[in-house]
Amino acid sequence: MTFSRIAALAVLAALVLVVVAALLTSGDDDSATSATAATAIDDEATAIAPSAQSPEPEAPPVLRPRPDLIGIDGWLQAEYDSLDDLDGQVYIVEFWTFGCFNCRNVKPHLRAIYDRYQPEGLEIVGVHSPEFDFEKDVEAIEQAALDQNVNWPIALDTNKRSFRSWQQDRRFWPRTYVVDQNGDIRYDHIGEGGYDDLEATVAWLLTNGA
Repeated sequence: MTFSRIAALAVLAALVLVVVAALLTSGDDDSATSATAATAIDDEATAIAPSAQSPEPEAPPVLRPRPDLIGIDGWLQAEYDSLDDLDGQVYIVEFWTFGCFNCRNVKPHLRAIYDRYQPEGLEIVGVHSPEFDFEKDVEAIEQAALDQNVNWPIALDTNKRSFRSWQQDRRFWPRTYVVDQNGDIRYDHIGEGGYDDLEATVAWLLTNGA
């Protein structure tokens, strides 16, 4: 191989090295540009996206003014004369009778809500409206309250006069209402269930007022 041929090959090899180096440098620049663009896109998306916030709970609707309790024979576990003694408070009114299976199933949920919110001013009034004659016995009601851990005031609606006046259409055991500070009914539920809505109504009224 002649000297001139060796020199030509050396020049060619040098050119190849220069081209490879240029390509590698261009690739690094492109990567940097892509990373910068991605950062810019992320920053823009962060700027455009609204901050995630939980929606404010809606005010429970006003259903109607609460009726008075009528024909009450007395109270257990309280010294109330009427619901007027609870004006300005949030309270639950539950119509129940101690022999009612569904009424018994509701009690643990009422008790949990009572324990949680009584320190904030919640009261419960259990209006005991007997379905059968044996449920009219006061000592039996007291024993049932003890057995079912009913530790809130009980109004004795022996002849179901309040039971009928509050439920003028169809009548049920249990039926649960929430009354606000102005004496308006804000929740009305028949039977079991609805506990999340019941608690949400109580919590909203205690926090926001009527």
